[in-house]
Amino acid sequence: MALHNVAPTKTNLIKLKQELQFAQLGYELLDQKRNILIIELLNLIDQAAEFQERVEKALAEAYRTLESAVLDMGKLKVVSLASAVNIESTITLRERRVMGVPLPVVETSFQEFPPYFSPQGTSFWIDSSLNDFKQALDVMGRLAELKISIIRLANEVKKTIRKVNALEKIAIPDLRNTVTYIQSRLEENERDMFVLMKMVKSRLEQKNAIS
Repeated sequence: MALHNVAPTKTNLIKLKQELQFAQLGYELLDQKRNILIIELLNLIDQAAEFQERVEKALAEAYRTLESAVLDMGKLKVVSLASAVNIESTITLRERRVMGVPLPVVETSFQEFPPYFSPQGTSFWIDSSLNDFKQALDVMGRLAELKISIIRLANEVKKTIRKVNALEKIAIPDLRNTVTYIQSRLEENERDMFVLMKMVKSRLEQKNAIS
């Protein structure tokens, strides 16, 4: 706010003091929000690193057991058995909020319709591979949840930091300077008025003395 655009009146002084108080309160709240968001963001980053490793291990194990099934039974039979598998996967999306930021919650569930095939002549590696791929899909959903949450929180942190900086470095200093300017002008006007009143009083006294 430019100083010369504000008339140095008591009304404006009261108004600007209220605006300054409101800006300081907004700064404190935004600063708290920024800190909470950063803590949550760092926590999610740690979780994402953990789940990234879990996904890689789960997929590696799933493909390892699948490869073992192929080696044990042959590729054609494994493909034939795979086409008989009847498992429905459902990914449910919910939402949670952190300081007003909507974050996804991914839940993966499976509905199975066994038996898929006769156990005779089949390798136990088939069942192991099915279970391993289901586990891999489950942790992949959780990893996706974490990555999207990190992106959203990071964007909100950036916006909050911009607002905090704008209040701290621009709005609040401008308001303080303007309040100081108006107070100084009002005090100066009061001194001028006091001097003027003394002069008027002195002249009146002189005039009465001559009369």
